[in-house]
Amino acid sequence: MSSDRGAAVFTQPSEAKEEDGAPEKARRPKIGLALGAGAARGWSHIGVLRELADNGIRPDIVAGTSIGAVVGGCYAAGKLDQIENFARSLTKRRVFAMMDLSFSGMSLIGGDRLRGALDQELSGVMIEDLPIPFAAVATEVGAGHEVWLQHGPLSLAIRASYALPGVFEPVRIGDRYLFDGALVNPVPVTVCRALGADFVIAVNIAADTMYRSKVIPNQSASAQPSEAGTKGPFADRPGAGIEDRLLPRYFDRRPGDAPNVATAMIDAFNIIQDRILRSRLAGDPPDATINARMDDVGMFDFHKADYLIALGRAATKRALPNVFQHIPVPETVTES
Repeated sequence: MSSDRGAAVFTQPSEAKEEDGAPEKARRPKIGLALGAGAARGWSHIGVLRELADNGIRPDIVAGTSIGAVVGGCYAAGKLDQIENFARSLTKRRVFAMMDLSFSGMSLIGGDRLRGALDQELSGVMIEDLPIPFAAVATEVGAGHEVWLQHGPLSLAIRASYALPGVFEPVRIGDRYLFDGALVNPVPVTVCRALGADFVIAVNIAADTMYRSKVIPNQSASAQPSEAGTKGPFADRPGAGIEDRLLPRYFDRRPGDAPNVATAMIDAFNIIQDRILRSRLAGDPPDATINARMDDVGMFDFHKADYLIALGRAATKRALPNVFQHIPVPETVTES
């Protein structure tokens, strides 16, 4: 089914209706969880899911974009423990080791090592067989269509959703080449509603510095850079190699450093994503929002999982009063 925006949207049959005669007031609202894009900051989604579960809230429907598709897909497949263990095991060295350079001409990173890790954990898992409805959002190369992946191998859908343009190779599914869904729907609230959610919780992990962007008027085009802004790119540092010229560098980025090609692309992508996010959430606002923003975490700081998961838990705790205004507080079960 195609949306009014011309998006290529693949949907699955809705869940079975309630039994005839069941009182409407007795039905618990279906909870949808929209997990947003944000690269490494997405490890905070794990903390969000843990904290929600500790408070008796388990989503009936999950939709994810980019890293949100990674964590959301693993959660829907019952693999949250595995993705958490993987995230906590990452170090700077391991993250860099997984960034294998691509020579295909389509990207900077081939992604073979990441693909292997996903395929090993999610081998044979099909989206339509998951115990709860799940969709991963991707963008079609060229057409710009928003694509909802709801059938087929889960690992393939996840890879398509996180394929950052220019950094990771696009993923071919059928006759379409797909890349990161953050270009069209960074926090997929609309997907949760389309899949039947009555109450949607959105998890926004956009950087707060971008969210508070401002206009800088009357900037002189001939202004001389300050002393802090005269440093060269990462590639100028002693001992720099080919990876310093091509791969994103966020671990040791300092104020005034000129970006290399990958860092410049990712910064541009972040700005575009932020503007799209504001527009989409204004047009279809969620019922509750968990804002897990973190200015001190870069897009490729995947080694900070412990910190990020804790931030996700803290952000969820702050949002719980608003969530419980609309969702009945879970009853405490006591053994007789």
